[in-house]
Amino acid sequence: MKIKILLADDHKILRNGLHALIEKQENLELIGEVENGQKAVQLTCELKPDIVIMDISMPDLNGIEATQQIIAKTTGVKVIALSVHSDKRFVAGMLKAGASGYLLKENTFEELVKAVHTVIEGNIYISPAILNIIVEDYVRNLPEDAQSENHLLTARERNVLLLLVEGKNMKQIASQLNISIKTVDIHRSHIMKKLGIQSIVELTKFAIRTGLVSMEP
Repeated sequence: MKIKILLADDHKILRNGLHALIEKQENLELIGEVENGQKAVQLTCELKPDIVIMDISMPDLNGIEATQQIIAKTTGVKVIALSVHSDKRFVAGMLKAGASGYLLKENTFEELVKAVHTVIEGNIYISPAILNIIVEDYVRNLPEDAQSENHLLTARERNVLLLLVEGKNMKQIASQLNISIKTVDIHRSHIMKKLGIQSIVELTKFAIRTGLVSMEP
């Protein structure tokens, strides 16, 4: 079954370009295009796409507000931000609004396809360049007790956390650690409960803040 995509961007040239590229993908289907946020909300409610690729700066209703309305009015629709803005205010705004992914327009189409599949599997996808922005404040201001927080987790839970942060899905983690998918899910639940964290974005912040992963390339 093809992944149904709605494209919201006020630049026709970009929409045309993405339209042509998406049509070449066997498992992707572009079911609609809109040029402003208000139409994005309206058409999403009508067509029920799997993914909305959302620009931020659009007339009538910006991408952040449109995302908020889409998440509030629909069930199961995922939003991926595709923007020229790398400022952390825009990134934070989209993620708080409920977006499941954030990429820059300078990224490749291949990365967008990867983001679509990652998000469809129930995970968060953030472009590596954007990830740097999100955790910049954590890297700059590591708390003194950061490592002690890490010790709340068992060695296996830290392994699962690291793979989650790397963008691996449940099946991939199970295969890599040679455990069942159900066991991975149990570990993930324990991790989030111990840390008081409810999202992959927050887990990523924690992993970098505590030194579990590095920002070095």
